[in-house]
Amino acid sequence: MILNGRCISPGSARGEVVKLDEPLSFLGGVDGSTGEIRVGNGGNVAGKVLVFPKGKGSTVGSFVMYDLMVHGRQPVAVINESAETIVATGAVISSIPMVDLIPTVDVFEDGDIVSVDADTGTVEVEGVELREAVSSALVDNGRVLMLSRPATSRSFPGVWSLVSGKIEDGEAPVDASRREIMEETGIEVGSPDGTMDPVYVREGTTLWKVFPFLYRVSGAEPVLNDENEGFEWVPVDAVSDRDTVKGTGRVLGTLLG
Repeated sequence: MILNGRCISPGSARGEVVKLDEPLSFLGGVDGSTGEIRVGNGGNVAGKVLVFPKGKGSTVGSFVMYDLMVHGRQPVAVINESAETIVATGAVISSIPMVDLIPTVDVFEDGDIVSVDADTGTVEVEGVELREAVSSALVDNGRVLMLSRPATSRSFPGVWSLVSGKIEDGEAPVDASRREIMEETGIEVGSPDGTMDPVYVREGTTLWKVFPFLYRVSGAEPVLNDENEGFEWVPVDAVSDRDTVKGTGRVLGTLLG
């Protein structure tokens, strides 16, 4: 799978991912002489592709990155969602290839093998396949339709989900959403009442690019096909109490404003 980003510091590298889910300050967050990570789940940046959302903290962080290079403990590459000046400067003065404008760090998992070509702004996550899907929230009077996925399901087994499915070749996402709703619930819908930018959900060696939609319905009674084993109309504020596909609560929050 290849992702297109933006070159911040030129060069190319290949290595194993070490990922942080929160913004990183190199000053205090990384030992400049050993490469040890002092925040999150720890680890070491030396020889790794370091992935985190963005930098933060003191401008001294740039010199911590340079100190890593002096000690031979620098990451082989840096990937951000959004570059800021401190990390960008540190990458340039330390000759560390760096790319940003990657959709989300959720694309990556610790241990992934990644090839970074910062000159072209591309990142290849080896052994991972990108697939496109839709996920639709059907909302009726403050309740959202949640489907129970069987334990034998090939994707996200045994959890609760919105009305979801793969996009067929040549199919527009909105058309896929209406088709999946009809196939899985027997409910016919018109134009969506809301949508948002795609979200990315990692499941093993598959990265799902998911297009979310909101449909407001009234008095609809689902008739399920064999893809799901049950349904419930769940109060929106109780969805977080369920074992759901990752990111479901965040998607609902955005769709409903």
